[in-house]
Amino acid sequence: MNFTDKAKNKAQQLTGVAKERIGDVTDNERMRAEGANEQSAARARQAGENVKNAGRDARDAFR
Repeated sequence: MNFTDKAKNKAQQLTGVAKERIGDVTDNERMRAEGANEQSAARARQAGENVKNAGRDARDAFR
């Protein structure tokens, strides 16, 4: 995962946090759910990249 992908994931995660907090303050359940969804999507993408990197490292260890 390159730097721009990491930055995009982090930005999406932070946007999700902001939306969730705004939803809490305004008592807007839809905004809260959107924020939680964005955070989850960013974390899932990051986890997928971590698995891919671990596989690459394991492959390189056997070379």
